[in-house]
Amino acid sequence: MAAPGDDQGQGEGEFPWWLVILGVTGVGLFYEVWASDIYTRVMATLVKGIEVTVAVTLIAYVLACAMGLGLAVAGLSRWRAVRQAARLWIEVVRGVPIMVLLLYVAFVLSPALVIGWNWLSGLLGFAPMQSRDFPFIARAVMALTVAYSAFLAEIFRAGLQAVDRGQIEAAMALGLSSWQRFRHVVFPQAFRMILPPLGNDFVAMVKDSSLVSILGVADITQLGKVTAAGNFRYFETYNMVALIYLVITIGLSLVLRRVERRLKAK
Repeated sequence: MAAPGDDQGQGEGEFPWWLVILGVTGVGLFYEVWASDIYTRVMATLVKGIEVTVAVTLIAYVLACAMGLGLAVAGLSRWRAVRQAARLWIEVVRGVPIMVLLLYVAFVLSPALVIGWNWLSGLLGFAPMQSRDFPFIARAVMALTVAYSAFLAEIFRAGLQAVDRGQIEAAMALGLSSWQRFRHVVFPQAFRMILPPLGNDFVAMVKDSSLVSILGVADITQLGKVTAAGNFRYFETYNMVALIYLVITIGLSLVLRRVERRLKAK
């Protein structure tokens, strides 16, 4: 067993045997997909859900990053009311399970937004809408955005506060405006530090996107449930569901690690 200070065991240069084991298992499963008619039919159905899963995750993550960055900046504001409002949002959202947020946004907040839209339509003269006109995939994206905005806000806040105060003061001495200081000095340095946790949250959102199946959104998990209920091949179907998620998440993790190493080398 390696000593506490030894580089063995968890060293970065250690050969990734876990990846070899997963690769061999994956090759075996892909061979089953190719050779088995049952797996082929299941895969043909599940592939349709990959596009939905990827689209929901990418859109929600980009929106959550923008919202989280705004909350982080608000949390560092000079005005107490703005700081407290940002902290209130973060604490409330972090304290509610993501599944509950999905249901709340889908069946409480979305109808309320429709009511607000219709009220404005009566004042401004544009066309009203009904709740059924608000697609569930949009509600799912909104819920994931709200849920992850709070977690990403804390990541951005930690990164922004970690930037050396002396560099900010030097930028002020050079006459840079607040936006220029943020754009050219603070954010580039903070981004290098927060990239690993940002990547971890992106991978986590890929997995949490499976929760949108409770709204009937035709993602990988929902199509897996429908397929298994129709053919009663639960073993084969959920093997494929798990394999697809593993390929996506492990592939993303490897790409993010490579990006991190390149940033460290600069």
